[in-house]
Amino acid sequence: MSSSRIQVPRVINILLVEDDDGDAKALARAFKKARIANNIVRALDGVDALEILNGVNGKVPPPSPCILLVDLNMPRMDGIELIRTLRSEEQWKRSVIFVLTTSKRDEDKQAAYDLNVAGYISKAAVAEDFLSLISFIDLYVCIVEMP
Repeated sequence: MSSSRIQVPRVINILLVEDDDGDAKALARAFKKARIANNIVRALDGVDALEILNGVNGKVPPPSPCILLVDLNMPRMDGIELIRTLRSEEQWKRSVIFVLTTSKRDEDKQAAYDLNVAGYISKAAVAEDFLSLISFIDLYVCIVEMP
């Protein structure tokens, strides 16, 4: 007698810290196209991300575990400053963070990796549709045990 398993779809919880509407919409479309269940919460900059993560000003944090996709060049608080702040706070220092940026500056890349990001991803490398990035995140969630 063979046993069959019913697979429950994984839901990928993401905090997208991105000020560009076009990129945010493209990521949402890529998740839909890849048929990957997701819960994307969007922050417009680092200040907004901290308010969401800490549940301040009526904002609701995304469910845990959560992957953060962080742009670097944003108003009020940029991505490096946000990551530095998260790494200094006990509850967020082990967060899985990927930088998703147009910056090709070696200083930005080095600063991000010095802050222990899981990856530094060029928006140009994943193209306009972001499908390769979504597939990568899905694979990451499948094989890595999240904190």
